[in-house]
Amino acid sequence: MTSSKDSLSMSEESNQQRENKVSARMDPALLRERELFKKRALSNPAVEKRQAASDSGSHKKKKPKVDKESSSGSKHNAESSNGNFNIKTSSGYKFGCLAKIVNYMKTRHQNGDTHCLTLEEILDETKLLDISMKQKQWLMTEALVNNPKIDVRDGTYGFKPKYNLKDKKALLRLLDKHDQLGLGGVLLDDVEEGLPNSAKAIKALGDQIIFVTRPDKKKILFYNDKHCQFVVDEEFQKLWRSVPVDSIDEEKIDEYLKKQGISSMQETGPKKVLPVQKRKKQGGQRKRHFKTHNNHLAGVLEDYSDGVPVKK
Repeated sequence: MTSSKDSLSMSEESNQQRENKVSARMDPALLRERELFKKRALSNPAVEKRQAASDSGSHKKKKPKVDKESSSGSKHNAESSNGNFNIKTSSGYKFGCLAKIVNYMKTRHQNGDTHCLTLEEILDETKLLDISMKQKQWLMTEALVNNPKIDVRDGTYGFKPKYNLKDKKALLRLLDKHDQLGLGGVLLDDVEEGLPNSAKAIKALGDQIIFVTRPDKKKILFYNDKHCQFVVDEEFQKLWRSVPVDSIDEEKIDEYLKKQGISSMQETGPKKVLPVQKRKKQGGQRKRHFKTHNNHLAGVLEDYSDGVPVKK
């Protein structure tokens, strides 16, 4: 330790001697400026921050390079979470939510809950609280307003069936009206849609209703008018059945009844769709016309398709 201190002091003395020699050679004006600079430097000392011994030995950890593919994938996931590629913004999801709402409103109407609900109440009961504000706006301004099965009343929504029936008496009046006007029966599906607890009401009416099953397995309800239940004389039945109507078109029968002031019962069965007639293909193939060239050289050119012509 003493030897190192002696060497340091000797080096400082040698440096001082060098400075004195240099200063002796320098211009006095420069020396004054040098002394002023030293004073300013001493009056404003600069403190240098040094790393700790533990930090100096440790190596700086380099940040791992992020793979471009992973970064693009994370960007894609971020965009999808923002809604750019989210399935909840697709049209299929929107109309799925609308169908769920309509089915729920129909079910609650059939169960007897006929009072209207706000959109927030509907979304709460159908568990669709995670839809966006844009979809809510679409439901309020377009989807629910223009839906034929939704009734809008002062910002609230209810189910709108084809026949709004409150009880079994309303159903009986509807069937009687159809019978009097010759409109035929009413589909059981429409009755179940518009009458709360329809199965219980239909069972209570008993024989006042007649069920008829169509060829497509759908059931139709008719009013059973007991005043029309009377015995018809057999002679009259024979006369009725002796009149041939097989050769007469149904439209002509309908026209004849209208001329006589009699309204006929409208057909409630499924309409027959006429098969589309296919166009017949024209017989024979069309002759293909080829465009001829070099007509102006007809007398000059010779035909060599059968070989070289023999010179005469």
